[in-house]
Amino acid sequence: MDNDHSADVISTFDCNILRDAFRTSVIENGIPEDQWQGYAALLIRDYTGNSDFESALLAWIVRK
Repeated sequence: MDNDHSADVISTFDCNILRDAFRTSVIENGIPEDQWQGYAALLIRDYTGNSDFESALLAWIVRK
């Protein structure tokens, strides 16, 4: 399946999916807070297929 998500254009819906997935993973896998940024960056990269994304997106995903 082609990944048609772009780091340049991520919808609000996609952002919410990423944030929900992040929160669920943190809880289920017991990821320590000092590793949240790196883990969220991996989620964004895997979802979009691009490691170049807005730092504001990363900050929003890991925000408590």
